[in-house]
Amino acid sequence: MDVSISLLHSLNKIQQETVSIAQGHCLVLAGAGSGKTRVLTHRVAWLVKNQNTSPFNLLVVTFTNKAAGEMQKRIESLLDQSTKSLWIGTFHRLAHRFLRIHYQEARLPKEFQILDSEDQFRLIRQILKNHNLTDETKWSPRKVQWFINHNKDKGEYPQHILDDGNPDTQKMVQIYLDYQRYCERNGLVDFAELLLRSYKLWQYYPDLLTHYQTRFTHILVDEFQDTNAIQYEWLRLLIGQQGTLFAVGDDDQAIYGWRGARVENIQQLTHDFPSIRTIRLEQNYRSTSTILAAANAVISCNKARLGKNLWTEDEKGIPIQIYKGSNEQEEANFCLTQILSWKKQKGSYGDIALLYRTNAQSRIFEDLLFQHKIPYRIYGGLRFFERLEIKDTLAYLRFLIQRENDSAFGRIINMPPRGIGAQTLSQIRGYAQNQAISLWQATIKLLEQKSFTPRSNHALNNFCQFIQDIETIFQSSSLAQLTEYILEKSGLVTHYEKDKSERGQARLDNLKELIQAIAQFQPEDSNSERLSSFLAYTTLGEEDPKQTQQTNTYVQLMTLHAAKGLEFPLVFIVGMEESLFPNAQSFSNSSKLEEERRLCYVGMTRARSQLYLTYVNCRRLYGSESYPKPSRFISEIPDQLTQGLGMHQATNTIQISPSTYSKEESPKSLQFRKGQRVHHPKFGEGVLLAIIGEGETAEVEVKFYSFGIKQLALIYAKLRSI
Repeated sequence: MDVSISLLHSLNKIQQETVSIAQGHCLVLAGAGSGKTRVLTHRVAWLVKNQNTSPFNLLVVTFTNKAAGEMQKRIESLLDQSTKSLWIGTFHRLAHRFLRIHYQEARLPKEFQILDSEDQFRLIRQILKNHNLTDETKWSPRKVQWFINHNKDKGEYPQHILDDGNPDTQKMVQIYLDYQRYCERNGLVDFAELLLRSYKLWQYYPDLLTHYQTRFTHILVDEFQDTNAIQYEWLRLLIGQQGTLFAVGDDDQAIYGWRGARVENIQQLTHDFPSIRTIRLEQNYRSTSTILAAANAVISCNKARLGKNLWTEDEKGIPIQIYKGSNEQEEANFCLTQILSWKKQKGSYGDIALLYRTNAQSRIFEDLLFQHKIPYRIYGGLRFFERLEIKDTLAYLRFLIQRENDSAFGRIINMPPRGIGAQTLSQIRGYAQNQAISLWQATIKLLEQKSFTPRSNHALNNFCQFIQDIETIFQSSSLAQLTEYILEKSGLVTHYEKDKSERGQARLDNLKELIQAIAQFQPEDSNSERLSSFLAYTTLGEEDPKQTQQTNTYVQLMTLHAAKGLEFPLVFIVGMEESLFPNAQSFSNSSKLEEERRLCYVGMTRARSQLYLTYVNCRRLYGSESYPKPSRFISEIPDQLTQGLGMHQATNTIQISPSTYSKEESPKSLQFRKGQRVHHPKFGEGVLLAIIGEGETAEVEVKFYSFGIKQLALIYAKLRSI
């Protein structure tokens, strides 16, 4: 078979056109499930086999090492030859490769080391101490870390940052300068520096830049919508006047603006490369036409997009199922019922993904799946009880009931930081080992012997007093109250408040969710037994190591961000409520709101055959109760594509007719009020929370003692006051 035919025969018409495009820059707008990886790998093979381009002259940029590995295997399979001379990898890996080769020009030692995020954080904290900036409420190491990385992502070293006259900014720049000098002296390069250093290398050495511009005649980039400022400039400089760019991306799936990605880079291409040709891949090979029509309807509400419309030759499929529950427990129970039904109909747990906007939402689903012995995995993240902030808090609780727990002691003794350094800890550990006693006992004895420095002695005395205080609280308070006390008085809340990033806020949200989980835990005979049972539950909830190897046998739980690039036959997107999804921070910023809508689009297009969108009337999250409105994204889906379930179905199907009640029974004549105790024939007694509307269409929200919160059409509710 002819080489060109063999490479193109498995592609559709537009894919064939894209793969075999003549010389020139090309932007491929590849919709979800349209085969972008297939097109990119076939393009590489086409250049090698049909246009006699050597792999030596190709540079392929991906966004994950996993994607690079999978892509390289596909290319080797298509070419039936080794591709060792092909440069393929992430921006950071490729930049690292450049710097390793040209370390002398880059003014780096031959064996320079990469500084990871946590090492960078510790170094910045030490520099802040050197500046006597120890008040982390004002000078948060995380904030300084963000400042340094953000400026490097913009291509700016300390000397490039404009003086705005703000003393705090001037101090930040000085810290950045000291940090950079330290890294230079010690041969350290952080992640952001990899890109910036290689970019500056080409600027300082034009001959070196010319060498690589001549070598890499074709530069192919995946997920172009996720590039940030320095990555875009890095590519633009390398392409120069002779190189050819083949960029694959989807502006409708640009969901990483919060970490510096610039969806505007796709639009910028037409300005920097006026001759670039744009091709749209719109045929989807993943989802039913109903799912695609719904996703298209949602994303069409965004204004800042290049525009495309996904379609498929596959069947129409069933409508989008929209479920409204009374509360998050009812929402979780509904999802559980559908999961069990899917399994009963010969489906696999591995077919199912449950997506949510924030990690804190996972806890109630984890609980329910674990109770019903349904295998599950947190994809792209940790189980709720494995997260750093949760383990820190649980360590206090473990130590409370077991003073000999050296692991818990080691975790909490200086967390949050309280001035107990490595030398003091080493002293405690050495004494404990020599005396064959616990770290706690060693601490008490060394304090009695006045063996510590005054500073360490003061810090350790305060720590011991705190442990005694929480033991006293433990005897007279609930576990939830005790946990709140620990979080506040230990300084853990204050510690995590210093991190102003999305991660810091997520950790605070998770701590509130932990308190709620403890409050809902079934009580035992005593506080001590209840705490022991709860801690055992958090441990026994660990996944079976054998189960983790069977990747097709468990339900996947993940954030919507983590779901990008994946697909499942059955998908639930839960918590479709205003302020949760879209999140409240996006309401006053149109670009952030559009990114939230793109995130919804990504979530919807993960589903192949069935998609459930769920929301609730009352949600308890982060320790507080709210009565949210349904997400605007639900209302953006045409009614003919959806089917209502639960309370959503009831709301859509109630037909009020004056002939269904007598004048005496009219809701207008019933004198209900908020806070009133009422009785329902089925649900029993409860408290009326709210009256929505008036007259024939009035609805009421009632919190029943045995059935939770229900929303009822007042005309049919048969409520009576008690």
